[in-house]
Amino acid sequence: MTMPVILFDGVCNFCNRTVNIILEHDKAANFQFAASQSIGGIGVLQKFKLNQTSAASVILIDNDKVYTKTDAVIQIATHMNGWPRLFIGLKFIPKFIRDFGYDLVAKNRYILFGKRETCRIPDESIRHRFLA
Repeated sequence: MTMPVILFDGVCNFCNRTVNIILEHDKAANFQFAASQSIGGIGVLQKFKLNQTSAASVILIDNDKVYTKTDAVIQIATHMNGWPRLFIGLKFIPKFIRDFGYDLVAKNRYILFGKRETCRIPDESIRHRFLA
């Protein structure tokens, strides 16, 4: 079994902060990461026949199952320690409502949180957790 992979927008400041939170609260190191714009991320998108538009969402690939938007957030939260586990509670909100809120933030993420010029480059201590 391969490790679950989280695809994220590598130039989005909010997305990068979220990856930092996951790294901090994923004590068992359950996840690997890939920026959707990276070679590794593009390879995962192609393997699962996801288009670049899908990359506007956080994507979790776990046991060959694809989770997007709030479904991905909920699944990721199940592996977390500490306060990020609170996101599991989203499952009690109807999917169309929670995904509407997700889409609203995702659509405006660069305006609200800013954008980097280049994708994140992980330091040596966590580089093994990122797909090339």
